[in-house]
Amino acid sequence: MTAKNINMKNTALFFSFFLLFVWNLFTQNTYDKEADSSLAKQFETAATYQLLDKWYPLVIDKEDGGYYSEVTYDFKLGQNHDKMIVTQARHIWTNAMAARQYPENTSYLENAEHGFHFLKNVMWDKKHGGFYNLVTKQGKPILKKGEDKTSYGNSFAIYGLAAYYEASKNEEALELAKKTFLWLEEHSHDPEYKGYFNHLKEDGSLYKRTGEWPSVSDVGYKDQNSSIHLLEAFTELYRVWPNELLRERLEELLLIIRDTITTEQGYMNLFFEANWTPVSFRGSSPDEIKKHFYLDHVSFGHDVETAYLMLEASHALGLENDTLTLQKGKKMVDHALKHGWDSDLGGFYDGGYYFDTEEDLQIVNADKNWWAQAEGLNTLLIMSRLFPEAEMDYRRYFAKEWNYIQKYLMDKEHGGWYEWGLDTRPESKTALKGHIWKASYHNFRALKNVMSILKE
Repeated sequence: MTAKNINMKNTALFFSFFLLFVWNLFTQNTYDKEADSSLAKQFETAATYQLLDKWYPLVIDKEDGGYYSEVTYDFKLGQNHDKMIVTQARHIWTNAMAARQYPENTSYLENAEHGFHFLKNVMWDKKHGGFYNLVTKQGKPILKKGEDKTSYGNSFAIYGLAAYYEASKNEEALELAKKTFLWLEEHSHDPEYKGYFNHLKEDGSLYKRTGEWPSVSDVGYKDQNSSIHLLEAFTELYRVWPNELLRERLEELLLIIRDTITTEQGYMNLFFEANWTPVSFRGSSPDEIKKHFYLDHVSFGHDVETAYLMLEASHALGLENDTLTLQKGKKMVDHALKHGWDSDLGGFYDGGYYFDTEEDLQIVNADKNWWAQAEGLNTLLIMSRLFPEAEMDYRRYFAKEWNYIQKYLMDKEHGGWYEWGLDTRPESKTALKGHIWKASYHNFRALKNVMSILKE
């Protein structure tokens, strides 16, 4: 083998970061395999006994299909079980991935199949196409002005369906995922400025940004959150359906997120006009900025999550020399650690802001939600493998993140994770463990990925 061929091989392995062969290649096994193996067992327990076993089969709705939405702090079914496409699809994805991780346990694939039938037979709009955003427990559409259907919700449908197809080889699931992608192409994609609009009416037409919407509403804007999850979903689908149009849209999203949504400083703007002009309230009064926090702030959790999702998309596309994405992802993680990390207890804060009157970013919400810590755990370990000699010492941050999660987010008595860290939100101890915006997806994905990395 020539030196050129060896270099090409090494480059390919480098960008297959989540397979982690790169670690052996570039660090000569300097990490502690025995310690990593022991740590992997902790994550195995956290993923199964403390998480999956608590959620399933508890949330399987055998009466009306799909999954129950509300779960109490002590893992009993709650009262409100309206069903959102995001949560339903995330349950499918989690069970499909668990089925691949633990093939000896056939219940996971059965759980995923159960959810698939609800999506196909109930949540898909047979007249207009696309998935409804919200339905009653029995499956009747709940149409709320501005969010009858969303590209965000349909992205998770694609995500769950593609994962279920990969685990089951059920061709119906793949066909429905393709159908959803093409529906988004027709109704949500912007052929002029690229990317996708999020808010759609029942018939698939767009909700326009007009004066009827209050300034705090996000209706009519493009946004980072639906963009990153479309990227995530298209990555999952492209693995099982390497379609040329899908590839074009996946690469388009990667470039928009990396080069337009993410700033040079290393954080993402959140909402945008159609032409990708950021929605910003900088220079406004503190009260106005606080009022519009949802639309304009620095979300550290989304930044560290997106660093991972961009690298995953780049790998799926086979962009072996994509150093731009690698460096941008690193910059996003470094920015979040520098400005949004609790140096005392560990964990990423919820949000910050660059006020015109302040030199540095200021933390405006010091609470820590569960999903940001899960995504941080995953991304920090990846960065520690890709950049073992980095000044940031990602492995040390990873260890501190895991300590924070165990102490302030994991419920040792009842299982599962609290929604908010108990260090600032002690009331979370008796708050809901599950609702339409919280299930098992973020933390299971993180635990599964970290466990796999440590075992390599």
